[in-house]
Amino acid sequence: MNFWETVTGSDLTRDWKAFEARAEALPDDYRAAWGQIKGHFSPHADFTGRNLTPLLDAALGLLEEAATDGQSVHEVLGDDIRGFCTALVGGEGARTHRDRWRQQLNRNVARKLSRLGG
Repeated sequence: MNFWETVTGSDLTRDWKAFEARAEALPDDYRAAWGQIKGHFSPHADFTGRNLTPLLDAALGLLEEAATDGQSVHEVLGDDIRGFCTALVGGEGARTHRDRWRQQLNRNVARKLSRLGG
């Protein structure tokens, strides 16, 4: 990835288009699961979403392989797609964008209060 791709995000656009093209080839129930997976992953994205690209690629690869093997979505992901996604991003307690923003806000407030008090 070169500097221009990093700045413009064209690499992400290319990756997302490739993901969606791959997902279109899946059966309907797998495409529905793919939509849920994307939704459950999004809170764990960094500012650009680049940190999720390898995870999304792996999850989509799992769906593709299972569909090829003739397994049902339920056999692959179970009843809890949210739990499946949480396990992939690092388990329960994995930091979300809300956690990062909260931590940044707390640091800023603490810094301001320390200036006022000292």
